[in-house]
Amino acid sequence: MSAATPAERDDAQFASALLAWYDHHGRKDLPWQRERTPYRVWISEIMLQQTQVRTVIGYFERFVADLPTLADLAHAGEDRVLALWSGLGYYSRARNVLRAAKLCIERHGGELPRDIDGLAALPGIGRSTAAAILAQAHGERHAILDGNVRRVLARFHGVRGWSGRPAVQRILWEHAERHTPGHRVADYTQAIMDLGATLCTRSRPLCAECPVSNACIAWRDGLVGELPEPRPRRAVPTRATAMLVVVDAHGRILLERRPPAGVWARLWSLPESDAAADPAARLESAYGIRARHVRTFDAFVHAFTHYHLRITPRLLASAGPEAAIADGADHAWFARADLRSLGLPAPVRRLLETLEEHR
Repeated sequence: MSAATPAERDDAQFASALLAWYDHHGRKDLPWQRERTPYRVWISEIMLQQTQVRTVIGYFERFVADLPTLADLAHAGEDRVLALWSGLGYYSRARNVLRAAKLCIERHGGELPRDIDGLAALPGIGRSTAAAILAQAHGERHAILDGNVRRVLARFHGVRGWSGRPAVQRILWEHAERHTPGHRVADYTQAIMDLGATLCTRSRPLCAECPVSNACIAWRDGLVGELPEPRPRRAVPTRATAMLVVVDAHGRILLERRPPAGVWARLWSLPESDAAADPAARLESAYGIRARHVRTFDAFVHAFTHYHLRITPRLLASAGPEAAIADGADHAWFARADLRSLGLPAPVRRLLETLEEHR
């Protein structure tokens, strides 16, 4: 057997130091760790995309309590899945887990694929998430490269450039593959994610407590604040809309289902109109009902990745006969008690809860 090269020894030392730190400081009692089934690991990994652990925990527990198996998810309606996801954001993730579950029933015998290519091909998964599922659920050696890991490796190796660029990603994947050990892969995967989430954070990293800071190029060269390099900045435009809270004589609220593509796709939301337009005219034009404009509330801003949405809430009371607008596939009246079971965008849910408090 040939002796290990210096690079191989460095890679092994990185993993050993990280695992030793994890044994004392890592997170070992997260809900998806208590029973590491492929299904539970998968749901947690999808929820953790672009969302912090402390936010995900409650959503994960509610989701798997209501839909404990892949088969339960595959046979659930879209509204049920979106309602469980409501408030977590990035709703394409919820639609993708439902699509992926149905594909597993149709093509994979009701189970998540065990091979990384088959798993990565499912909607919303991809290479890194597939690797995390196989590593944590089955202990297989696969490298991951989520946002936390990119930050750790970019700083440790002094990698320049925005990690979204293919050339930079290739370099980071090479480092991720080299550092992943052949043993305790599930623990290592959690350890490097924990390191990025708790010590090697985006701002105010705790480098003095890091188990691998002695070999970190960013720490050595004073580049911690510069690495990883951010995405090139673009101007973020602001758009404006008025959200119409239309209440009928029974206190029910009119909601519209969003289109199948675009922002908040397929979620239930409030009717909207141009912020400067007459809201009653929008309702009469769309549904042929008369409504009385009761009150305009202070506008607030909801931030999306690529733009900000300035929302002006307007409360209206329907004045026409209820028969003038029957429930349809893309609109319906809902009692306030029913809103909890619907997939609603987070700002819409908060708005309705605020108006209910005022009421």
